[in-house]
Amino acid sequence: LQVSVVSAVEYARSAAAYHLLPDLAITCDGPVHSVALFSRRPVAELDGRTVLLTASSRTSVLLLELLCRHRWEISPRFATARAEAGDLSALAGLPHDAVLVIGDAALLLAAQGVYPVRLDLGLEWRSWTGLPFVFAVWAARRDAAPAPVRAVHQRLLESRAWGLAHLDLLALEAARATGVEEEVCRAYLGDLDYALSYRHLAGLTDFFRRLAQDGMVPDGSLSFISAA
Repeated sequence: LQVSVVSAVEYARSAAAYHLLPDLAITCDGPVHSVALFSRRPVAELDGRTVLLTASSRTSVLLLELLCRHRWEISPRFATARAEAGDLSALAGLPHDAVLVIGDAALLLAAQGVYPVRLDLGLEWRSWTGLPFVFAVWAARRDAAPAPVRAVHQRLLESRAWGLAHLDLLALEAARATGVEEEVCRAYLGDLDYALSYRHLAGLTDFFRRLAQDGMVPDGSLSFISAA
């Protein structure tokens, strides 16, 4: 692929291979709803306890590790487990005190009310830093021809505008496809931000700075596609 959406951590780890597409991302400035730590006990009591991690999102996992280390000052025992929508019933049989769940599975698990504690990682990041959190960006390979990339970028901006104008329709379709309540889908889609403003870039670079300080990604800088 020459142009694709990639996780923030994938970009940080391979920034030399990519140019970012301006003003496009998947972000939140507060609750994200679909990335949450579900716990059987208060977060302060998770030190030394088992926390299951999804294998589906390195960005969410590294965000959780930063929060544990620097915000909550705890050192859980991390283990990887499947936590997709179709695997939620199996979680009860796995020994754990908390579990990181993302996507549709997080929305479904929140509705079940099985865990007494739920921490929205987007909200936790906002409370900690005062900044938005960027989960994913649109990027082009550096060796891609500039003109087609700019054309795709324009189409993506048009697609975003259409989507923002039809959130109710998208929420209805998402509810039918996932089994998540329609109003929950509407709140989720409405609370996400799909831009990459100066504030979003500040949040992204702050995340990368913290990861680089802990040796979790190489230090680097952001690079965007050239203007037409």
